[in-house]
Amino acid sequence: MIRRALILCLALAALAAVALRADEPGATPLAQGDFTAALARELSAHFNLEGDLQLELIRPWAPPDRVAREWQVRIVEYPAVPATSMLARVRILADRQPVVHEATLLLRASLWRDAWVARQPLNHNGTFDPALLETRRVDLLRDRDALPAAVGDRTFIFSRSVQAGRLLTWRDVARRPLVRKGELVEVSAADGQLVVTMKGVALQNGAQGEVVTIRNPDSKKDFSAFVIDENRVQVRF
Repeated sequence: MIRRALILCLALAALAAVALRADEPGATPLAQGDFTAALARELSAHFNLEGDLQLELIRPWAPPDRVAREWQVRIVEYPAVPATSMLARVRILADRQPVVHEATLLLRASLWRDAWVARQPLNHNGTFDPALLETRRVDLLRDRDALPAAVGDRTFIFSRSVQAGRLLTWRDVARRPLVRKGELVEVSAADGQLVVTMKGVALQNGAQGEVVTIRNPDSKKDFSAFVIDENRVQVRF
């Protein structure tokens, strides 16, 4: 009898605690929209994604059967890469208390961002000019090669011809070469305060910061140097 009475008291106390929590100001159930938004923030931060990541739960999901003033959603097992369909192990905490729910979820994802589209035909080796382009909202998890509208300035060129109305891809642009194959370039090398300059022949094209092969026209020996400016390279020790 005593044991049964004790169990009954504990059950009543638990029910009273739940009822009290439900009456606490600001206590709410975990809405599905808030849940998926929290998952999107976790995934965006983990993969350093830029854009509007939107998630949809593929399988039916029931929220925890309680209310709380503060919900915490944590991904404890991330997918290997961001994709249109992902599996994630998720843990939910309420008011910073022990776990109230944990499950593996199947997610459908889209990452919306502005990308470049050719407004008119683009010529091979033409200078990148935003006036020749317009933007379109695309899902970068589907159009993975699409060139985001945040990328591109006059240091780029069009690496091939592009038809009007086509979505630009990373293969359509390249850094404008400051050093060109077969041209004479100025080579500098520094060792402390000592700076030596000479002329060399570029054996390949190179944009700023890239490493190119240079040939000494006298000794016919080849060496590597960094492109630092128009027709200028630097040997670094």
